[in-house]
Amino acid sequence: MKLSQSLIKPIYIIIGISTIILFIASSIKHILFQSTAWDLAIFDQAVYLISQSKSPISSFLNIHILGDHAALIFYPLSLFYKIYPTVYWLLFIQAFCLSLGVLPIWYIAQYQGLKKSQSLTISLVYLLYPIIFNINLFDFHPDVIAIPAILWAILAAYTNNLNIFILAIIIILSCKGVLSLTVSFMGIWLLFFEKKRLFGSIALGLGVTWFIISTRLIIPLFSDNSANIGRHIARFSYLGNSFTEIAQNFIFKPWLLLQGLFNLPNLEYLLLLLVPLIWGLSFRHLSPLVAAIPVLGMNLLSQDTLQKDLLHQYSLPIIPFLMVSVIITMAAEKTWFRQEKYIIIWSLIGFLALAKFGYFTFRYLESLDTWKATQEAISQISSQDNVLTSTYIAPHLSQRSVIKLAENGAEKFDLQEFNYILLNKRHPGRASSPELIETLKQKIGQISKFQLIYKRDDVYLFKQ
Repeated sequence: MKLSQSLIKPIYIIIGISTIILFIASSIKHILFQSTAWDLAIFDQAVYLISQSKSPISSFLNIHILGDHAALIFYPLSLFYKIYPTVYWLLFIQAFCLSLGVLPIWYIAQYQGLKKSQSLTISLVYLLYPIIFNINLFDFHPDVIAIPAILWAILAAYTNNLNIFILAIIIILSCKGVLSLTVSFMGIWLLFFEKKRLFGSIALGLGVTWFIISTRLIIPLFSDNSANIGRHIARFSYLGNSFTEIAQNFIFKPWLLLQGLFNLPNLEYLLLLLVPLIWGLSFRHLSPLVAAIPVLGMNLLSQDTLQKDLLHQYSLPIIPFLMVSVIITMAAEKTWFRQEKYIIIWSLIGFLALAKFGYFTFRYLESLDTWKATQEAISQISSQDNVLTSTYIAPHLSQRSVIKLAENGAEKFDLQEFNYILLNKRHPGRASSPELIETLKQKIGQISKFQLIYKRDDVYLFKQ
């Protein structure tokens, strides 16, 4: 569908403003030492090593980065690091991709017959959906790149643009192996509900194929597959200790499934997920959510509370299909609100209630008292040698082959494998404590090769 440049110019402005706001927000958080090793440092290290033509073995996960989620997208991302290696590329790409979702949403709204003002409104509703702002603050995840790609794939299917559709599907699959399930169910939706046989068949075929390749070939090849599967399957341990056992229990012990689905945490999660858009949802127009079944099902069945909030990446693949459902409902004039000002007001209320912008006024300022000392200590680490440091400092030092965390269990490390050890006793980081930092200091003191080269405000830098 072709639109004049003057018609979509406001959308480009919205994308630009949104990208700037999101990038500044995540950058400030990072500068304040509030980004974490899990997951910003993990991905920064991987992309950096790829850009240096080194094997991206994560010293945090102790596996090749492809053994984590088969995310091939890290390889093209490394081209940015060849220009200049900085973690801010990841923060910018994340802000841009989240904002870019506005453009295909605009086109889908136009395709469905919405007026220009309605298309602008639904674009703003997307940006005001709380998870868009929140996930931008949660370090970096390749999942964000899949969001505009999913929306472009939907648009391409609607407009019968096969080349764009296939390209979008490839991008989605490259972001994370598990997204193959989303692609497969998107194929089912297109095939049976939208009557797009060719596009539905391609999505279903590519999704199933990539699921098999990623789970049976790539992830086992690049990791200790049993340990990797165990790490994820632990979230569903009440259903079984293996995929086979879980599948059997679905059939022979269905009450376990029902107990996992119908509980108060899941009710709260669904309310958080749906309330910001409840004004625009109708039972008659929920067919796009068929594609969200795998992600929503895993989140509901998981025992991990991180999968049941609007702070983490687990709900991201649901958002494009929620937005399409709202667009279709608006086109059918079945929304609760018809006037755009009320839609924007509702979205603003949802944003103010659930977006975590308030973190900038208290949580992100907690370590401000050691900020200058931490910066000065980092400036004295002039090489790419091995480092041991805290969760919050790690993303500032992750562009090296070996960096590990001073968290519970670190007291068992052979400290002589590190050239630098940077500790913050006052703010020791996730899974750590002042007591652990003191224990590490005592162990370091017993190694004559280490020298204390910096000390200020409970920040200690040792060099070997």
